[in-house]
Parts: sequence; structure tokens; C-alpha cells
Amino acid sequence: MRPHRPRRSPRSRSSAVGLVLLTVAATACGGRGGDDGGPGASGVRDPYFPKAGNGGYDVTHYALDLAYDPGAHRLTGTATLTARATQDLSAFNLDLVGMDVEQVTVDGAAARRHRAGQELTVRPRDGLDRGARFRVTVRYSGAPVTVTDPDGSEEGWLRTADGALALGQPTGSMAWFPGNHHPSDKATYTLAVTVPKGLRAVSNGEPAGEETKGNRTTHRWRTTEPMASSLATLAIGRYTVDRGTAAGGLPVYTAVDPEQAEASRAVLARLPEVMAWAERTFGPYPFSSAGAIVERPGDAGYALETQNRPVFPGAPGTGLMVHEIAHQWYGNSVTPRTWRDMWLNEGFATYAEWLWEEDHGGDTAQQTFDALYAGTYLRDAEANEALWSFPPARPPDAAHISGVPVYQRGAMVLHKIRQTVGDSAFSALLRGWARDHRHGNADTDDFTAYVERSAPQEDFDGIWADWLYGEGKPERP
Repeated sequence: MRPHRPRRSPRSRSSAVGLVLLTVAATACGGRGGDDGGPGASGVRDPYFPKAGNGGYDVTHYALDLAYDPGAHRLTGTATLTARATQDLSAFNLDLVGMDVEQVTVDGAAARRHRAGQELTVRPRDGLDRGARFRVTVRYSGAPVTVTDPDGSEEGWLRTADGALALGQPTGSMAWFPGNHHPSDKATYTLAVTVPKGLRAVSNGEPAGEETKGNRTTHRWRTTEPMASSLATLAIGRYTVDRGTAAGGLPVYTAVDPEQAEASRAVLARLPEVMAWAERTFGPYPFSSAGAIVERPGDAGYALETQNRPVFPGAPGTGLMVHEIAHQWYGNSVTPRTWRDMWLNEGFATYAEWLWEEDHGGDTAQQTFDALYAGTYLRDAEANEALWSFPPARPPDAAHISGVPVYQRGAMVLHKIRQTVGDSAFSALLRGWARDHRHGNADTDDFTAYVERSAPQEDFDGIWADWLYGEGKPERP
């Protein structure tokens, strides 16, 4: 969640997989005759970030072995990617910004490499056939950088008073590990992170043990469900850690900066309640653990729905926590195919806030919709005017993918659908969309087709034309 316009309320914006078969298995997949193939594309032609991601292969697992010295601001890493070639490949690219690359191997053999901007081009000693599984290992080190997005927000590697915070939406993950950094390529992860004794390293998924040798401690994490690299996080610092459970015995792991422990206590105590409400509303929780990371307010400029464990800059309000938990279904499990489809993340998570308020004695969703339409919901006239500045499904450029229309007008699209189909059918639609695209990718066309199939007797053309794709403020019937 990264809106950059203020809102009316105080809710702010929001084991390595053993699949690698070496020479013998690669031959079974078609050998290494890929010398006749060409290089994979240096981007996936995302409409807003055309150089993000890469063509020609699909990553299935990231194994990251990292060490960070906060005092020297130095990160050393070995990243091992297990992948499958989707075409005959003579070369392929990885996304990596900054850092010094010391060695690259493909299936244990040294590979030639070339750097140009964020592109690390890898040329294996032997070509790769389409369908072949392979393993690429990159050794690298240096001072990880902070990435400034087109909208001016900062991500990548953010230094904090006692460590660091790594955030990746939309492209910042390439600041701390090489990969195929586009949400259309999801993978599982294992991390081993070594930091000075006394600090903790917290990431996605579940803890997989820790070990102290001398004055250094290695913390291990594993993420067994597919995850887009933009949702990966790493928080290093002195945290107060709590382990608990939610309904059904779901593990809940929270890490809180000690300065925020008291302010966060009450809202984090409601996390099991929020999880139970979200499961009733959206369907079974799609991941194997939940939780939160609470940093100091100045450590990041926004909250983010990092998988399993959202990051908050300071103690969140209940509405913001509801928003980021809803993202675990909409955005993390059902992940946008391109960054143009951000409204499928933010419209759903914003509407989740409306539903929470409706179910807990606050304004109904209809009242919130009415206030937005009347221009009285957002904090100031500029924000209310910005609501109609572009359609949610067509942000004008990369700087606007977290704009007000993506969040609020995206939620208004969902409310118009609810008005059309009725509460019962809309509830089924919310659950069905999350179920049918669980751990996958989807775009706006997928969603509109799903809605039309779900209620074939209804006409949605006006909603799509006026509210989803239309310019300006729609006429209200």
C-alpha cells in the first residue's frame, strides 16, 4: 500500500527446493543444445516498467545466503536461483542494481557475464534448451542502494538507526538480490541472513532456525508458497518478537521496534480477530503464517503488504492493518500480471476497509461511496479532485500506479458491482476470485470476465465504461 495523498481518517497509506537436476537430468530435459537459441529478453514489456523482469526463463526458487554489517553498510550475498528455460537460450538476464558481481555460475560451470544498468546478462558455457531446468548462482557484495520510484517514494535497501529495512514494490528488490523482478514470475524462497549478535533478521514465511557463532548470528527463513519478489522483505534490527497463533492454530509472528512496542500492543492484539474476520469475508487464508513488522515511523514512508508479514512505519491503526491483511488475498496470493493492474490490489484492500467499518458499527460502504462521490470523504479539495483525474485501470504513467483513483475509485468499482449483483452474490464473488486465482497472476481482463461469468444475467458494460476505464467523474444514476 503506497498512496501519496492524505485521506480523511488517520488511516495512513498504506529449504532450497531440491528440484535441480544437473548434467544427467538436464539431458533428460533436452540436453544443452540451446546454443542455437537466442538471448532471453531484457524485460517483460510491462507497460510502466518495461525493463523489469526478464524473458526466456521462469524462476521456481530463490536461495539467498546473505550477511550484513550495518556499521560498514556492507552486504555480501550468494543467490542461487533454480529456474526453467521457457525457450532455447544462449543467454539470459537478471535484474540487479548496484552491488559488485564477483562470480556467476550456471549448473556449477563458470558463466560469462556483463553489466549494463540494472541488467546482468549471463551467458552459460553451454546453451539451455527450452524446458531444461538449471541453477544459476551469483556471488556479489557492496553497499546496497536505496531506489527512488517515479512517484518519489523510496524502496530497495533503507538504512535504519539499528540496521536496515528492504522493501521491493515495485522494483526495489533488485537492490539486494539478483532475480527476475516482475510480479508475473513468482517463486519460493529460503534465506540465511547473518548479522551482528544482538540483532535480528526478520523476513517472510516461517523461521527455520538460528545459530550464533562468536559475535555473529545467522537467522533462517523459508517461504513455501509462491511469492513475487516485490513482496519479499528483510528487516534487520533490535526487535521485540512475539510468537502466537490465530484461529485454527495459524502461526502469528510479529517483530516490533522497541520504541513502538507500547503503541502497537493494542492493535497487534487484534490481529487474530482481523484474521478471523478476513477469512469469513474472503475465504481460507492463503499462507502458512501471518504477522507484522513494526518499524519506527521514519524508517519507511508507507506501509507495505509484504507477504505473510506486512511492514508498518510506526504503530498502525486498525483500518490500515485490515488493508494490509486483505492484501494477503488480493495482491499477494492473487498477484497482478502487470503493474497496470494495481487497482486489483488496492481497490480490493481499500474496499476491505469499507467492509470492516460496515461490519463493526461504522459507516456503511454505501455511505463511504456517497461521501467520496460528493467530495467530502478525503481530507482536502485537492485529494477529492484527484479522485477523478484518471481511471483506476489506466494510470497515465508509473508515477501514478499508487494514486488516489487506484485505491478509492478502484473500491468504488467494486461497490458498483455489489450494487448490481446484490450482497450475497458479491460475497461469493469476493471469495471465488481469491479461490480461483490462488497463488497465481491475473489482470483486469481476467477480473471483468470473471464478474460477467459470475452473473451472466447482469449488464456490466456501464460499470466498465464509466467507472473502471472512463475519464472524469461518471454521471450518477
